[in-house]
Amino acid sequence: MTRSRSIAIAIACAVAGALTAPLAQAAPKVAPPVRFILVGDSTMAQNSGWGPAFCADVVPEATCVNMAKGGRSSGSYRAEGSWATTMAELAKPGPWKKTYVLVQFGHNDQPGKPGRSTDFATEYPVNLTSYVSDIRAAGATPVLVTPLTRRQFREGVLLDGLSAWAAATRKVAARTNTALLDLNADSVIAVQTLGPVEAMSLAMAPPPEPVREAAANGTTVEVNPPRAMGAAPAPTATAAVERQGAAKSAFDYTHIGPKGASLFAGMVEDELFAVVPGLRGYFKRR
Repeated sequence: MTRSRSIAIAIACAVAGALTAPLAQAAPKVAPPVRFILVGDSTMAQNSGWGPAFCADVVPEATCVNMAKGGRSSGSYRAEGSWATTMAELAKPGPWKKTYVLVQFGHNDQPGKPGRSTDFATEYPVNLTSYVSDIRAAGATPVLVTPLTRRQFREGVLLDGLSAWAAATRKVAARTNTALLDLNADSVIAVQTLGPVEAMSLAMAPPPEPVREAAANGTTVEVNPPRAMGAAPAPTATAAVERQGAAKSAFDYTHIGPKGASLFAGMVEDELFAVVPGLRGYFKRR
């Protein structure tokens, strides 16, 4: 089955609500226990990303710890001490046969975010490589995840502003022989397939009506954009600078609510099963 075909099926299930439906039968018993640790920004974090849906889907034999934080980049996550906290979590004793650490950055590595942005050709790859090395040194398995797409459009075409950071992630994964989950590629196909209006249903909150009306014409606009009286709203290629901390429960083109979390967590899981087939039994809906 092609990537676009499998993603189209996942979208149809999400729109129908099937991704959150209870299972008709219990998940099979699996052993031995494993652990997943999630490291990244708000698009993975609690209440605003796909991480909670991913963790909620693991069976009791697996442990899932979401260490992602809003507003962090591949540089600031380490600089502020969050990586040291993650390493301490990795060092905790437990029954786990293996620990997988999923690392996803990119959104706050982009330009215009002082103290956080990194160059995708130099600093960003070095940062990811350091995470990979540290995870392996701690006896765990690193898994790199390309950044979740934003959901902005111009004339019906999705603006893939994170493509450079996704490409850099792929290169680091190939160079370091690290498992790669290409969420960026999957989510780009999914959001483009949904289109600018339906993609809004993946957000944390409904859009303002003028924003929805603009999207119906194929081009998304800034939410409450500053502009001169009577000027036409302009399409946005990147999101506004994201503050540090948890995302606000409001509409934007970056963060996701329960529907978006379920859709994208399912894609992450499918990618994970492709590279580590033995993990399929650790998830309820598989």
